[in-house]
Amino acid sequence: MSVTEEKHVEEKHVEEKQQGALRSRAPTNPATDDTVTRLAALDTTPWYKKPNLRLLYFLFFPTCIGVEMTSGFDSSMMNGLQAVNSWDTYFNHPRSLILGLMSSMYSLGAVVALPFVPLVTDGIGRRWTIIASSVIMVGGAVIQATAYNFVMFLMARFVLGIGIPFAIVAASSLLGELSHPKERAIMGSLFNACYFIGTNWGWRLPSLLQVVPSALQIIFGYFLPESPRWLVARGRGEEAYEILAKYHAEGDVESELIEKTLEAEKETARVGWTDLLSTSGMRKRILVGSALGVFTQWSGNGLTSYFLARILDNNLVNLANTLWGFANATLFALTVSRYPRRTMYLICSTSLLLIFTGWTIASARYAISGDQGSSRAVIAFIFLYSPAYNVAYNALTYSTLRAPSPSFVELFPYHVRAKAFSRCAGFFNTFVNPIGIANSGWKYYLMYVVFLGFEVVFIFFLFPETGWKELGGVGDEAAKVKARVQQDIQDGNVPIPHAARDEDSEVRK
Repeated sequence: MSVTEEKHVEEKHVEEKQQGALRSRAPTNPATDDTVTRLAALDTTPWYKKPNLRLLYFLFFPTCIGVEMTSGFDSSMMNGLQAVNSWDTYFNHPRSLILGLMSSMYSLGAVVALPFVPLVTDGIGRRWTIIASSVIMVGGAVIQATAYNFVMFLMARFVLGIGIPFAIVAASSLLGELSHPKERAIMGSLFNACYFIGTNWGWRLPSLLQVVPSALQIIFGYFLPESPRWLVARGRGEEAYEILAKYHAEGDVESELIEKTLEAEKETARVGWTDLLSTSGMRKRILVGSALGVFTQWSGNGLTSYFLARILDNNLVNLANTLWGFANATLFALTVSRYPRRTMYLICSTSLLLIFTGWTIASARYAISGDQGSSRAVIAFIFLYSPAYNVAYNALTYSTLRAPSPSFVELFPYHVRAKAFSRCAGFFNTFVNPIGIANSGWKYYLMYVVFLGFEVVFIFFLFPETGWKELGGVGDEAAKVKARVQQDIQDGNVPIPHAARDEDSEVRK
């Protein structure tokens, strides 16, 4: 036998060995989220010692996690511009209704885009949705930076708003669907933490800088793998298998974790819109998830993100509060996922109620008597507000799929996750706040005090402990999952590589 023939035989032997490894992965038992979590826990190698997973997480920061930088940059910029004399003068000192309109056009654009978000994210995939929406936001930022009148500025903010919900939904979904199960909770929590990063050129330059986060998403998005769950839903199971094997198992095609993950992904890809109301558990999810979306917008955070400059007229305090918010949000993102969800939400809402009550009292005393001690107390309460909000509403709202993980996707599985986000409350918030502040002053804060009291009561009586799976209907749905996956296995519909399917057929014969 010649050297060439020997080399050919050796290569063929290696190829057959690899295919044999794939064939051995033919599933025999249905998988559940608990199974995947248990198998992931057996992997004791930290992520930073896995080259492929380390590369994946590096790509996450400018693409997925970095998406929130765009939204955070917008609120910080609109907050800061109100203290920039050139911007204030150029737009004829906007206040009350006009200022509310300028701020809320961003959210209005998001509201208009919402009906199309699930169609696009489920249609072209998470990766291309991030890239396309980033291109839209780059265009909006350029228009805003070159705006020569009030209408052009409004239209620019509307375009920016159209792009952001596509990016947020696609990025948060991809984080949950592509992160290793052990780090999903932390990745989902870090997503929201990046919200805090974020001459006539005194206002035009900050507007133009809004291009940067979206440009990063466009550039690095090409190197980001697609969501395995989306690939499974499109019948491209082999590609999903390869991605999971590469990033979660460092190329180990024999990993049981990959097999069980694919089985679970196949099951979740089968259900659709009707499942929103199919069980009592899902109906409760809708109620709790909708309330959570409103709570994260109507807890007073709009005052500190968009209109703090008007309240304090001090950009130094505004900058310090932003840096403080980023620091404590990152700390909570890395830690709170190990604690019970309902408990953390109760701590968050109760703390916000106490802090906002003190903020309102101090603001009232300062407005009535001009007491400097009360003025300093207001600043102190503003800084206390940040960690109180971030401990749950920031760290746990955006989420990953499997427990232990942040709450939003624990409440809404894959098939309804991309359809559950809402920006309506944000539009109302940014539009009404400047009007309320201008007309009512400190008395406007009383509305938030009352609503925060309602949040505490709602969370206490209705929020489930998702970390321990106490939500009604979860047990019944898990049983249905196992039955459907078992049927898929019997029918040969589990999306594994063709080689594995062929071997499975031979074994059955």
